[in-house]
Amino acid sequence: MSEPLTFWDHLDELRSCIIRSLVVVVMAGVVAFCLKDGLFAIVLAPRSSDFVTYRLLGIDETFAIHLMNTGLTEQFMTHIRVALYAGLLFASPYVLYQLFRFVSPGLYRNERQAATWIVTSAYAMFITGTLTNYFLIFPLTVRFLGTYQVSEEVANMLTLQSYTDTLIGMSFTMGAVFELPVVCAILGKMGFVSGRLMSAYRRHAVVAILIVSAIITPTTDAFTLFVVALPIWLLYEVSIGIVKIINS
Repeated sequence: MSEPLTFWDHLDELRSCIIRSLVVVVMAGVVAFCLKDGLFAIVLAPRSSDFVTYRLLGIDETFAIHLMNTGLTEQFMTHIRVALYAGLLFASPYVLYQLFRFVSPGLYRNERQAATWIVTSAYAMFITGTLTNYFLIFPLTVRFLGTYQVSEEVANMLTLQSYTDTLIGMSFTMGAVFELPVVCAILGKMGFVSGRLMSAYRRHAVVAILIVSAIITPTTDAFTLFVVALPIWLLYEVSIGIVKIINS
């Protein structure tokens, strides 16, 4: 029978876990960095009316948002940031596996099963939120803000950094928002919330959803606000159903 690990042994194992995860993230980022043309073809696609979302929504208006560079190192640094984000996104299953591998020895069998379900569901919902942002929310936002003018005499001069920072920031935000069903399921399992309570506060939740949607997409376009609020409201309704099933 092996001797139990000491605190320092656990700390050393955690350090190894973090180092392995960082190495894989950096390697994935390097691969993404080398695939510059393909990477930025995906990143820059929503700025043109040829993007798939505009065609599916029947938006016939032809437009193309032109981006500019204002700093000597801006394009190179933007390339690095986007590549690292892509690397983190693609390497995240391995990172989650390493973290689960670190904590699983201290869990009982039923706890490991629950942890596996939580981690898998959280990752799937984060990816779903990221894709929803890329294919729906961000294109509508960038189309409105990128083409909005207070006067024809004032031309929009958008920078590459502003564009990519907005895309990455909104992707993280929507990924986090889409964790709502997972969080509610955990709270329901712990007895902090119930389906009846969430149903009773549905109107309050709708107001909160509209506020969050307005923060995510700071536009005056009611259609874009609706497009953002609708999936979040659906997530809330799904969360109610999940909590009811858990509490039944």
